[in-house]
Amino acid sequence: MNNLMTINDHKAVIQYDPEIEMFRGEFIGLAGGADFYASDIEGLKTEGAKSLEVYFDMCKERGIEPYKSFSGRFNVRMPPELHAQIVCAAAARGKSLNDLIVEAVTEFTKH
Repeated sequence: MNNLMTINDHKAVIQYDPEIEMFRGEFIGLAGGADFYASDIEGLKTEGAKSLEVYFDMCKERGIEPYKSFSGRFNVRMPPELHAQIVCAAAARGKSLNDLIVEAVTEFTKH
């Protein structure tokens, strides 16, 4: 996926910050913030690893769970017309709306 980098098995979103002319990385799925900056790819990898180490050390020191917990549930807002269309599409396939959405999101995350 574009703008994602994996550092020590943790995914981070990478964006360019034109104000400071550097790349900024922010780890996904952590309960707190762990961001890092560098001007090149190798620097991002190095600074990201340092940021993770500091973050996990701090969590351990404070007795904090380092990862967000996910319930597996979320609300989606969409136009009523689209809602009606996907209910019909799911029914036509003999699936629940939930199953159709899970399939679509699973397919989307593969790319």
